[in-house]
Amino acid sequence: MGGDVSLPAVAITFDCTPLRSVPRLDIPLDASPGYRRRLEKMQRAVGRHGTRNTYYLTDGACTFRFTNDADSGWVRFTFEGTVLTDELDARTIGSDVEIGLALETCDWLTQPAVEWLKLSVKHAVETEFDRYIAAGDLSRALERLAREQAASDAAGGYLGMNL
Repeated sequence: MGGDVSLPAVAITFDCTPLRSVPRLDIPLDASPGYRRRLEKMQRAVGRHGTRNTYYLTDGACTFRFTNDADSGWVRFTFEGTVLTDELDARTIGSDVEIGLALETCDWLTQPAVEWLKLSVKHAVETEFDRYIAAGDLSRALERLAREQAASDAAGGYLGMNL
């Protein structure tokens, strides 16, 4: 009995912005509608959770596979929101994410199952963020943002459109 190990049972992707690294959340008058919505969501996240040990996840996707067929038996959710870590940024202690069903190939999927899977997405995201921390991706993201901030400061605070 062999299985296709290239298809994980749960696949999660996201982009991460440490909220403490966002110097300003005011919305430029000429902001595009998409950029405006993102800043409004980040403003709400900062208002709710602050900037210390909080990370804003965007472009998140979580796919659950229920069969060994790549073309059927899976559901994909999208998510966006805040992940909270302990004082040392060593582990996830909670999250506040908006989750929505994006795609599915399960003709047996019911609404109660969708609701249960949304809860599972929340837990899967928190577990994956711990893996993100352990892999060092969080520290690399913080270092990159520190370099960008230093470059911005050196350039008088301007690096380009919407920055």
